[in-house]
Amino acid sequence: MSTVEETGGEIGTLSNDILLVFIPFAEKPEWVERIIKRFTGLRIRWVNSIRENRTIVRADELPAEVWDGVTLLSTFMPPAAELIHKVRYIQLTSAGVDRWPGHAKYQDENAIFCTSNGVHAPQIAEWVIGAWLSHQHNFLHYAANMKTGHWESPFAARAQDSTGLRIGILGYGAIGRQCARLANALGMEVYAYTRGERATPASRKDDSYCVPGTGDPDGVLPTKWFHGTTRADVNNFLAQGLDLLVVSLPLTAETRHILSHEQFEILEKKKTFVANIARGGHIDQDALIKALETGLIRGAALDVTDPEPLPADHPLWRAPNVFITPHVSWMTDTLWNRLLDVLELNLEKLATGQPLINVVNRKLHY
Repeated sequence: MSTVEETGGEIGTLSNDILLVFIPFAEKPEWVERIIKRFTGLRIRWVNSIRENRTIVRADELPAEVWDGVTLLSTFMPPAAELIHKVRYIQLTSAGVDRWPGHAKYQDENAIFCTSNGVHAPQIAEWVIGAWLSHQHNFLHYAANMKTGHWESPFAARAQDSTGLRIGILGYGAIGRQCARLANALGMEVYAYTRGERATPASRKDDSYCVPGTGDPDGVLPTKWFHGTTRADVNNFLAQGLDLLVVSLPLTAETRHILSHEQFEILEKKKTFVANIARGGHIDQDALIKALETGLIRGAALDVTDPEPLPADHPLWRAPNVFITPHVSWMTDTLWNRLLDVLELNLEKLATGQPLINVVNRKLHY
């Protein structure tokens, strides 16, 4: 752990603040140096929350002095409420807040919570489209053939390209918009689903952090928009003849098991391929297994499961036409630079009295 304090700088309204950066990444001295030069008197403490053996450092394992006086915090896991009672701004490293509802600090109206929505979009969208293309072109089948040196007749192959097919994005946020961008490049038609209606061009714009050159900032890629809060609304969206369904919405009580037996029966119409990169709780796992085993859907790609880690004897591992990764689609070498960009941007807004980006709506929990 390091602590840095320096006088001088351009902006002085954070001079009474202590920022704790508690993320699974080693300190970036050049970033720290730039921040303390920009914000007069701001003190910065940095703790790497991952050990060399890749295990997680818990908040309660840190010495008490690390937490003493902290008013600004960047973290993933929620620390105990008593450790952060003075914190007024929490910058999460995740795009969701499903670990926080019920936490005492989350109930504090004087504390601002912001997600890192947008920083994960490029890499997760690549995971989604990569998994889709792998399925459509039988990559795993040929990878298995390689292990035995089997050169299969090309006339035995069945493949389908993406041009003219339809992608449905359940949750048209930053990740969904980048999925739409890549799918559009493949010639796919994009259908979008949001909780609230987006009837006007202004309402379809993206107000979250956006990596330059990515996403759908103006909301122009979908040919059709759907919205609603009921299962009937969702079912209507799923009944639109989707070839690929991307689950990319926040996990709340409202969205838990948003895909279950009834929904998979609807998806049978096009044998939809389902990609879930949001949370495992969005899908009823028993219903998913049945849908795979009975051929209601052509396949599924899952970066998230319920539970996590998925037990070695869980039947989902043995279901047909499923591709599972251990919640890694968010990973990329550039992730931490993007996270620090969001943190710096919000520090600037906090210091100058501007509205922050990616502020959490604590009624909707995203």
